[in-house]
Amino acid sequence: MDYISRPEAYELLKKYNKDPFHLQHALTVEAVMKWFAVEQGYSNDAEYWGIVGLLHDIDFELFPDEHCLKAPELLREAGVGEDIIHAVCSHGYGITIGNGTTIDVEPVHEMEKILFAADELTGLIWSASLMRPSKSTKDMELKSLKKKYKSKGFAAGCSREVIERGAAQLGWELDSLLELTLKAMAESEDEINSQMEDIQ
Repeated sequence: MDYISRPEAYELLKKYNKDPFHLQHALTVEAVMKWFAVEQGYSNDAEYWGIVGLLHDIDFELFPDEHCLKAPELLREAGVGEDIIHAVCSHGYGITIGNGTTIDVEPVHEMEKILFAADELTGLIWSASLMRPSKSTKDMELKSLKKKYKSKGFAAGCSREVIERGAAQLGWELDSLLELTLKAMAESEDEINSQMEDIQ
């Protein structure tokens, strides 16, 4: 495993991503992945899980039609190990991107399966939080999230099919995935907001 430190990973992310929306998503997925690492008994690997989350969309802003295809080149150039590259690319498994290619890198490790399942869902939860008077996940209940989830018109860009496939790959009930990801985001919201203040 070729190690990249968290500060190095963050600088690498910012080299290819300038849009605050994309940076916030990366920071959110990082925090959620770290939370899940602890929750699933991988506390010693929490920073590693977080780095994978931080870098998972590294190529999306500049190369949206080559998402998950361009990432290996950008990551290898920075000396990032093949384990992280595999994990990053696996979150696109089975998804057909803009240039017509279907990503065939399968999530194998539990960490990769959680990234696949939680990535789209964090976007949906964040969108749902913005509709609330508090603009926060911290006072959001599961039933409120489920109502938004079931509304096809809400956050239509967040693929329910991918989220449900992710839950199935983990062998989890959809409700469990929704509840845990919401909890992860609520518990890390202050930290993410603090980091975003440095960007904006």
